[in-house]
Amino acid sequence: MVARVELDGPETFLAAARRAKHAQREWSRVPAPVRGRVVAGFGRLVESNKQALAGLVTREIGKPYTEALGEVQEIIDTCDYFVGEGRRLYGQTVPSEMPDKQLFTFRAPVGVAAVVTAGNFPVAVPSWYLAPALVCGNAVVWKPAEYAAATARALAELAWRAGVPEGVLNLVYAEGQPTYEGLRAALEDGSVDKVGFTGSSDVGRDIGELCGRYLQTPCLELGGKNPMVVAADAELDLAVEGALFSGWGTGGQRCTSLGNLIVHRDVHDEFVSRLDAMLREATIGNPTQEVLYGPMLDRKFADRFESFLGEIRPHHRVLGSEATGRITDSNPRKGFRGDHSTGLYYHPVLVDGLRTEDTLFQRETFGPMVGVTTFDTLEEAIELGNMPGYGLSAAVYTTDPGTAFRFREGIGAGMVSANNSTSGAEAHLPFGGNGKSGNGSRLSGMWVIDQFTRWQSLNWDFSGKLQKAQMDVGAVEPQLDYRLPTELRGHR
Repeated sequence: MVARVELDGPETFLAAARRAKHAQREWSRVPAPVRGRVVAGFGRLVESNKQALAGLVTREIGKPYTEALGEVQEIIDTCDYFVGEGRRLYGQTVPSEMPDKQLFTFRAPVGVAAVVTAGNFPVAVPSWYLAPALVCGNAVVWKPAEYAAATARALAELAWRAGVPEGVLNLVYAEGQPTYEGLRAALEDGSVDKVGFTGSSDVGRDIGELCGRYLQTPCLELGGKNPMVVAADAELDLAVEGALFSGWGTGGQRCTSLGNLIVHRDVHDEFVSRLDAMLREATIGNPTQEVLYGPMLDRKFADRFESFLGEIRPHHRVLGSEATGRITDSNPRKGFRGDHSTGLYYHPVLVDGLRTEDTLFQRETFGPMVGVTTFDTLEEAIELGNMPGYGLSAAVYTTDPGTAFRFREGIGAGMVSANNSTSGAEAHLPFGGNGKSGNGSRLSGMWVIDQFTRWQSLNWDFSGKLQKAQMDVGAVEPQLDYRLPTELRGHR
C-alpha cells in the first residue's frame, strides 16, 4: 500500500466547486504574466523533484521508471510552454464600419474548471489541464483516479508551493458515481463553468450528456482503438520496434496504445514473425528495472482485460508468449524479472487473424494485447483503420511520401504519425481525438487555450452620438451601368 485516503461524497465536490468560485474572482485579477510566473515556479519545483515524483508514479501504479521519468518531463515541458502564454493571451483590434469607434476582442477566463483524470498518466495528463487553466485565470477542482491518490497529492503540493492560492486548486478524492453526482450538483448550482475529462469513452459519453443539459461543452479526452498500417514498402525492423513500444509499453494501458495492426498481405508473414520473436524476448516484470512493462494499473483493469482474453476465437492465432493470462508459478513467463506475486502481471498477447466482426477488432482492450489483420490496397487499410469508430491516434509505416499523405487525408484520427509509434505526444502539439475518442476538443499547445477562455468583444464609440450598426453606415454607390469606352477595350 502506498497511501490511504478518505473518499469523499458529492457534497464535498460541490463545496470544493463553491470554494473555487469564490477564489477565482481574485485569481482572475492577477495579471496573466504573473499567473504565468506561478506556472513557471510549478515547473521548476517539478524539475527539482523529478526523480522523487517519477519514483512515486512507479511505486503507485507500476509504470516502468524510465517511462515515469518521461511523464514527469512532460509536466516540465508543459509548464515551460505555458509560461509564455501568460504574455500571449492575445486579443485583436478590429476596424469598425463607422468613424470614431474602435472594436476589440479579449480572452476571458471561463471561471471554474472541474477536471477528472485517469490514473495511467497520473501527473502528465493533469498538467495538461492545470497549467493552461491556471494561466488563463481559472480555478480548478481536480478529481484524480483514486488508485493514484498519492501522486495526485504530490503534484498538488508542488502546485501549492509554487504559489497557487488557497481555493484556486482544490483536490477531491472520490469514486466515479459520487463524482458524477457532485458534478451534476455543481453544474446545477452554477459553480462549475467548464468540465475536463480524461477516461473511457462510455463515461465520457455520460459526462457529455450531463454537460449538455447545462449548455456546456466539455473537454473530452477518451479511449482509442489506434491502428498502425504497415505498407508493403515499410522498413520492417522499424515498424516492429514501433509496434512493440506502442502496443505493449505501459502494458497497453495508454489511450494512445496500438490497437489493431493492419499489415499488407505481401509482408504479413515476415512482419508477424519478427514481432512475435521480439515480443517473446521482451522483459516483463518489476517496473523499477529495465522492462517493457510492469503490472496492470488496478484490479478493475485486470478483470476487464481477462474478459477480452475470453474473446479469443478458434480462427485466431495467439503469439507473443508461452501462455496467456496472469503470470503465476503455474503460468510462467520466460525471463520474467522480479516477483510476479507483487502485482497483477499479464502475458503479452499478439492475436493474428482478426476479422472485422471480432470484439477484439472493434473494442479498446486496454491491456497488453494487439490484433493483426491484413489489407491489399491503401483504401482498404484506411477503411479498416476507421471502422471501429475511434479517432485518437494512428500510424503508417511506409517509404512512400504519397502513401503517408494519402493515409493522413483519409484516416479519422486527430493525431497521425508516419514511421513512428501511435504513442508519444509532444507538449506543444494539439492532443485529442474524434468519434469515440473525443468531441473534437484539444489539449496541449495553443489550442487548449480555447478550452479555458471565452471570447469577449468590446465596441468603444467616442463619436459623442449614437451610431447604429448596419443603419448609420456610410455608403458608396458604384456606377454599375458604366461600360469601358472603345479606346479602352481590347481587340476581339
